Amino acid sequence: MKICIIIPAYNEEKRLGRTLDTYVKFFSQKKKEFDFELLVVLNACKDNTLGIVKKYCKKYKEIRYLDFERGGKGFAIIKGFEDALKRDNDLIGFVDADMATSPKSFDDLIKNIGISDGIIASRWKKGARQNFKLIRKITSRGFNFISRSLFLLPYEDTQCGAKIFKRKIIEKIISKITITEWAFDVNVLYEIKKQNFRIREHPTIWTDQKKSKLKVIENSIQMFLALMRLRLIHSPFKFIIRLYDKLPKKFKISH
Repeated sequence: MKICIIIPAYNEEKRLGRTLDTYVKFFSQKKKEFDFELLVVLNACKDNTLGIVKKYCKKYKEIRYLDFERGGKGFAIIKGFEDALKRDNDLIGFVDADMATSPKSFDDLIKNIGISDGIIASRWKKGARQNFKLIRKITSRGFNFISRSLFLLPYEDTQCGAKIFKRKIIEKIISKITITEWAFDVNVLYEIKKQNFRIREHPTIWTDQKKSKLKVIENSIQMFLALMRLRLIHSPFKFIIRLYDKLPKKFKISH
């Protein structure tokens, strides 16, 4: 079995090296169980993230990278999906570059995927541990309530940045993902739901990292607007989105 772990990276020169070191060293001990590769996908980086990645590619043969001028975490993961499908990867997943999810916690997902078609980490399922600040906890639970209401998703946490899917899922849904930013995870899970694949939700240990790029209030508004856009796309009112997309850029709100 071979696993591809995609790491989307935007201006991560200060944190990425530690993450790559820790992940490679941990999963190198698992070589008797499965092969792995780390695929770093840079999206519109303005710092020295590319230099850091090149350095670690020379250090570890398990690391690959892609570099794009366009931004967006979802865009980076989609490009990672496309690249991972070019090789014989049986499982394809992604994890945040800040190591809020440790390699051990990511390995727990691999161990527990079982007969399911995919598995996602949950910071809210019974048995999980996380150290959210109150305001982020409130916005996270609020976003989850709205996404579950709009899309009838059964998951307690759609946004945790650690997910793994069997190859057949990625092959089936990759052309259907339309949201590349704030509602990307919901878009992926909703497309999976429509295809009747089985996804497990597994409690995880998640550690909020210092120097997080998340601006809680501003990003919460963007996430809500992205959910509404996604809901309209999958409704009889999708013509509204087509009309909106034709507006000049100055009249648009980032989603």
